[in-house]
Order: sequence, then structure tokens, then C-alpha cells
Amino acid sequence: MSQKRAECSSASLVATPAVRALAVTALLLAALNLRPAVTSLGPVLQETRAGLGMSAAVAGLLTSVPAVCFALVGLTAARLARRYGPDGVIAAGTALIAVGLALRALAPGTALFVLLSTVALAGIAVANVLLPVVVKQRFPDRVGAMTGLYSMALNIGASSAAATTVPLARAFGGEWRAGLGAWAVLAAAAVPVWLALARAGSAARPPGDAGPAVRVARDPIAWALAVYFGLQAGAAYVIIGWLPQLFRDAGLPAGTAGLLFAVTSLLGIPLSFALSAVAGRLPNQSGIAVALGLSGLAGYAGLWAAPAVAPWLWAVLLGVANCSFPLALTMIGMRARNGATVTSLSAFTQSTGYLLSIPAPILVGTLYEYSGGWRAPLALLAVLMLAQLAAGVLAGRDRRIG
Repeated sequence: MSQKRAECSSASLVATPAVRALAVTALLLAALNLRPAVTSLGPVLQETRAGLGMSAAVAGLLTSVPAVCFALVGLTAARLARRYGPDGVIAAGTALIAVGLALRALAPGTALFVLLSTVALAGIAVANVLLPVVVKQRFPDRVGAMTGLYSMALNIGASSAAATTVPLARAFGGEWRAGLGAWAVLAAAAVPVWLALARAGSAARPPGDAGPAVRVARDPIAWALAVYFGLQAGAAYVIIGWLPQLFRDAGLPAGTAGLLFAVTSLLGIPLSFALSAVAGRLPNQSGIAVALGLSGLAGYAGLWAAPAVAPWLWAVLLGVANCSFPLALTMIGMRARNGATVTSLSAFTQSTGYLLSIPAPILVGTLYEYSGGWRAPLALLAVLMLAQLAAGVLAGRDRRIG
């Protein structure tokens, strides 16, 4: 009887408006900080290289560091969360982001700049894995909607950093260090909110939420999710790295090419929330995965046949296809039965997925260099999209792990 009273008391604490509002605020602040470390660098990369004496090879290395860091550090997030709780670990992760971003802006040389960038990326990797866990624990009845909300915030943070780093640098006399370091303030603002949630969290978590430990690597659904996540991440890195160049090679002005790329990013802001909210209400998400895959295939076909004829349409189609990222996050929360399984599944899916994503941009760049055009790379991307579509069908089935 006393156990039932304790469960009811804990469940009511989870539902208190104050704790839920704090959790929403914490999720949004963390999500805003998941991409500025990466997207703020590109606009001032030329100035950064000149200021640090950074070689082109090291600059190229920086583009692959995020995926490697997300994959390797993400593996430790599950163990840390089981020991200290996800809220406290995310608080530490946001602190790492703030420290890494602040100190790398002061780095006197390339080696220290790369090291401190890795510190910030390590904090991002931890939050990447654990935000789906917090959503499952705090909002078990609204997994799709809350995943969409923080995915939308993630896109806002990424786009804002890309758009405003240069103006921020100009506001401080054209100093690129100030433009990069300013994003540490946003990360620092998230730390006290997550610490407050961690203090409220231990009593608010239902006793049965942890559940038994599950070896997700033995489940085919977990592998389907990992493959889906990895293929969509690889496609996203290709679009980030190569889409503007593709449009410029088709004869479009540099400014137009940049705007077309921005469309693929900005579409994710409203679509992430809408898609995840819908996906969270459906027991099976396979149909959505198919629709997103077909959108990507149509975009690649248009770029292959006539990139300059309807470039805005191709950009919109690829922007829709990019919404496979919030879909993957939503499916992680919906495929697991309890918080412990979400922790393991999120760590496995994202770590394995990010490792799988690394070759795609390299292969595309190699094909582009040796073929002298975009048809061979686009054919490869279409094949990978077919594989992603198939993995999405398997991952979206109405099944639970654990």
C-alpha cells in the first residue's frame, strides 16, 4: 500500500505545472546550444585560419570532428545517466559547451583551438543522447510534440549562429574571437536551469521508470534505427558541405546558392515540430519515413536532371527530406518501453549512426573530384536514400524494445 502511495506521489510530482514548465525551458535551452559550436565557425573560418595560422588540412579535419565526437562521447552518456541521472549529466554537458566555446575563442594556436572545440562538442554529444531520455521521462504522453519542439529549437540555434556570428564579430570591431565566443553566453544560461531540474528530478521520477537493463544491440529494430539515423545524418552533412557548391556549378550566383541552402535549413524550424507531433500520435511511423525518403529522391532527381531549372523546388524537397532527423529522435522515444531503454537506445542509435555517417561526405567529395561533375555523387546519394527509406520502414514499425 505504501509503495502505491509513493508511486502516486511521484507521478503527481512529474505532472506539476512548475516542474513541467522548468523541463520545457531546460529542453529548449539545451537544444538551442546543440549546433552553434559547429555552425558559428563556417562564416568566420577564413578569419579564424588567418588568426591561428590554421592549414587547410586542419580546417577540413574540423568538419569531421563533430561526427566522430558525437559517436565516441555519446557512448559514455548512457553510463553517466544511469549513475548520476540524465538531468545532472546534461547540466554538466552544457557547462562543457560554455567552457569550450569561451576558451577556444581565446586560444592562441590551432592545436588548442581544436582541443577546446572538442570539449564543447563532447558536451553537445552528451546532450544529444540524453534529451530523448528526458522527453520520455518527463513527457511520456507527448513524446512526439516535445521532440518536435526541441528539434525546432535546435534548428533555430543552428540557423541563428550561422546568420549572426559575422554581425556579432563586426559589433566588436570585426574580431572573429568575439563572434565565436559570444555563443558561450547562451550555453552558460542553460546550466542553472538544468541544475534546478536535476534538484527537482530525483523526487519527481516515477520509481518504475528505470526498468530493467536491455541490450539493445541485439534487437533488429535498434539496428534499423541506427542505420536510419546514420544515413540521414550523412545526407545532412553532404547538403551542409556541398549543396551551395552544386548550385554554383550549375551557374547560379553565390548569393542565390547561399539562399537556397538556407531554405533547406529554415524549413526544418516549422516542419520539425509539425512532423514530430504527428508522428508521436501514430503507432507506426513507416509511412512518414517513406514520404520523407521519396521527397529526398525527388530532390536528387531534379538536381541530377536540371539543377538550375527549378532550384527552389529542389531545395524545398531536400529541406523536407532533412526532417528525417526529428523523425529519428521521435522513434527513439517511441520504440522504448521505459527510461532505461530509451537511454541505451538513444546512445546506441546516435553513436552507431554518427559513425555510419562519416564516409558519406568523403565519398561524395571524392566522386565529385574524380568525375568532374555532380551526376555520380547524386546517384550515390539516391542509392543511400533508398537504403535510408528501407531502414525507416523497419524502424517505424509498431514495436517496443525492452
